[in-house]
Amino acid sequence: MSKKLIVYLFAILVFSVFSIPGISQTEKELTLDAVLEIAREQSPQAVLAKARFLGKYWSFRTFKAKYRPSLGMNTNLVDFNRALEKEYNFDTGEEYYVEKFSNNSQVALNLTQNVGFTGGTVFAQSSVRRFDMFGDNPSSQYITVPVSIGITQPLFQYNPLKWEKKIEPIKYEEAKKSYIDDVENVYQRAVSLFFNLALAQLNMEIAEINYSNSDTLYKISRGRYNIGTIAEDELLQMQLRFLNAGADLNQRQIDLQIQEFQLRSFLGYNNNVSLRLIVPDSIPELTVDYNEALALAYGNNPEIQNMDRQLIEAERDVAQAKGEKGLKADIFGSFGFTGSSYQLDDAYQSLADQQRLRVGLSFPILDWGLGRGQLKVAQSNQEVIMVNVRQDRIDFDQGVFLSVAQFNFQDDQVQIAAKADTIAQKRFEVSKQRFYIGKIDVLDLNVADSEKDIARRNYISTLRNYWTDFYMVRRLALYDFIKQETLSADFDAITE
Repeated sequence: MSKKLIVYLFAILVFSVFSIPGISQTEKELTLDAVLEIAREQSPQAVLAKARFLGKYWSFRTFKAKYRPSLGMNTNLVDFNRALEKEYNFDTGEEYYVEKFSNNSQVALNLTQNVGFTGGTVFAQSSVRRFDMFGDNPSSQYITVPVSIGITQPLFQYNPLKWEKKIEPIKYEEAKKSYIDDVENVYQRAVSLFFNLALAQLNMEIAEINYSNSDTLYKISRGRYNIGTIAEDELLQMQLRFLNAGADLNQRQIDLQIQEFQLRSFLGYNNNVSLRLIVPDSIPELTVDYNEALALAYGNNPEIQNMDRQLIEAERDVAQAKGEKGLKADIFGSFGFTGSSYQLDDAYQSLADQQRLRVGLSFPILDWGLGRGQLKVAQSNQEVIMVNVRQDRIDFDQGVFLSVAQFNFQDDQVQIAAKADTIAQKRFEVSKQRFYIGKIDVLDLNVADSEKDIARRNYISTLRNYWTDFYMVRRLALYDFIKQETLSADFDAITE
């Protein structure tokens, strides 16, 4: 009760602020389509959806960069060394230490390229090094490697590049569909807030009409009581109806301000804007086929791609555990040319061949079952994921079926509610006229009045259910069944 009281007090405060003279508001008339468009462009949820997509977009760009040549430069400008070095006098056979000063500077250009299907790296390098000796006999020497090409290749090991090439494109496509799904979620929220306010506006209109009618009927009842045509209990009942109508009017004013505040905040409008909604007076003639919706959902919904990605990632984890369990080998090989001279230009003359080959092996001798245990864990996790994905697909199919069935049911409900609303409105008008001429009593009039209000609210509620279910099916399939087109977004504009 305390929370409800706080909400009411806050709403009264907001209503009071808006009622202060001098604070003018601009009234905006908005249809449901207009609210959806504004929500997509400027609602906080839509802005967050773009931010989430951009994060995944740059992650994908980072992945693609791994498969492109990379050019870098390494420099070692100063490597000064002062040390005592041992020397040997061949004439006397004595060893002695001499203090030496040296500096080693180097600059190198490196061009590398990852090879995805092998997990190796090919490279090309060019470098020049200058070695300076200081002291009694100073000298400078240049050592050059004009070009050297080589490869680094792991063998019998887990290849992360291979698996990234499988998984990352799926993750990016999932990110695209997730963005569209987020936009559809914004639409669903907008539909909910739209009809919340539409119902609040309707309740306010009903309350105003009921208050006016109750005032008129109460005055008529007092006149009849004064001439003795109705009893006192009927007069008191009409007076009570008038008081209840006044209390209901006050409550509806508070509810209206709360709902308008929520929609206005969602759309990014300030308090100077007053919203007036135009409720759609018709629905499209549309029946969604379950098999079509399910096929579209399997092709478009990010949940399906997420399930597929989980299976591939589980397979990757098993491959990684296998690769880290047994024998590992690395091969490094390079071929190039090198030269040296006391002059820089001469260091690029009379070049000699330079080759290097290194083969490394590693394998566990005693790991107490560590590698085998990690493999079993990965395989168990894979089995769990496969079972979960299988169940998730069943639940997904059922969710699509129920959503489609519920939506296809709503058009009949809207037609029934519309007809009931028309009948209830007409019945109340007839009952009111009969009350004026004394043909029915207050109880019958109150029943007709109550049924009129219920029928009107029920019509708006069925419209709300129709559009809520429509956007639910649309979100599941990421397909506009009215326009007959797959939902999309301008991702080039988003990533500019």
